[in-house]
Amino acid sequence: MDTIASLFSFITTPVSWVIVQFHTVYGALFGPDTGWAWGLSIVSLVILIRICLIPLFVKQIKATRAMQTLQPEMKKIQERYKNDKQRQSEEMMKLYKESGTNPLSSCLPILAQSPFFFALYHVLNGIASGHTIGVINESLLASARKAHIFGAPLAAKFKDGSGTIHALGASVTDVRIVTVVMIVLMSASQFYTQRQLMTKNVDTTVKTPFMQQQKMLMYVFPIMFAVFGINFPVGVLVYWLTTNVWTMGQQMYVIHNNPTPGSKAQAAYLERLTKHVTHHGKVRRRSEKTIVKAIVAKGRDRNEFERKFINALTKAGLAAQSDGTVVKSTVHVGAETEDGAPVDATAATAARRQQPKRQTKAQRQSGPKQAGEPTSLEKSDEPQGAKPAAAKQPQKPGSGTRSKAQSGQRKGGPQRPKSPSKK
Repeated sequence: MDTIASLFSFITTPVSWVIVQFHTVYGALFGPDTGWAWGLSIVSLVILIRICLIPLFVKQIKATRAMQTLQPEMKKIQERYKNDKQRQSEEMMKLYKESGTNPLSSCLPILAQSPFFFALYHVLNGIASGHTIGVINESLLASARKAHIFGAPLAAKFKDGSGTIHALGASVTDVRIVTVVMIVLMSASQFYTQRQLMTKNVDTTVKTPFMQQQKMLMYVFPIMFAVFGINFPVGVLVYWLTTNVWTMGQQMYVIHNNPTPGSKAQAAYLERLTKHVTHHGKVRRRSEKTIVKAIVAKGRDRNEFERKFINALTKAGLAAQSDGTVVKSTVHVGAETEDGAPVDATAATAARRQQPKRQTKAQRQSGPKQAGEPTSLEKSDEPQGAKPAAAKQPQKPGSGTRSKAQSGQRKGGPQRPKSPSKK
């Protein structure tokens, strides 16, 4: 760890300068030699770094979702070229290029934060060994060595011997209790953050190897923190615990306000958005308009939760527009066109009116009426014995009446028995 930290010694001066500036502020409030002044300086350093890394965090979210979308295509490529690893790699790179994604984008926040982490480790090691480093002079070094957090010095480690810990003015028991508690909190926060991501913010409609990898990381990361934590100084544990808590809160905010499509978090978000929109009749926030706009643009490609959202708006007499707004509209409840848009109620009613009446069983058996044949009412108005006008017309060969007469069947009354055939 010391060798790796020395590689980032070029950044120790800026890191130590930021800590000293925060220490000047907190030292005036809590005292320059207190653990609160130095501990809060490290916490403020974390917050400053994470604020600067927010754009990279946004890229990480987009890259992770893009990778989730590409997982089915990646699986097809792996199955198609499973015996040709070179062709498989070429097709993967081609897929990344066409979709504009980069697998390394999901690791950007961690990679960008690593130099600051190792630089802080290098600074605290210098304080533990009693050497000035960066902008920390002799007076600041003496003040930092006196600072304790719950009885543990900032530069003390779990594996330090009793001589080193006593030189810092503390006991072995205090140092190990504090470090164990901080390592447990650090591992637990990392596990909860990863579990929250897997259980709430993953598309459940797509089963891919990416999900299995995330599940594995959910258990691997906490173990790694527990193993490496015993080699970290207390100040570095403060730094990393603050980082995990910030990541957990940031993840909760993203899941609550911008969930992954198809996830349980999206179902909960759209349910809240439905209640809000149907109550107020409009979309107020820009982020909500962006999500509604994306749902409308999907058309027939909407998932189950997005279709429920559109149908709920339809039942409430509202319609989502392509610009993300919601307006009042009269639509046929539950009906959608081929592109996913709701059908107008007027057009649907006209279509229902144009449908022919359902015929009775007797009408279906009698078949279609001949042209010019009078109805039963017209027959009742004619005098008895009078023949209808249609009967005076000569029948064409092959007509229905002639065929009935030839077959020996009468229109009314008892039927004449057929004569036996002559041999």
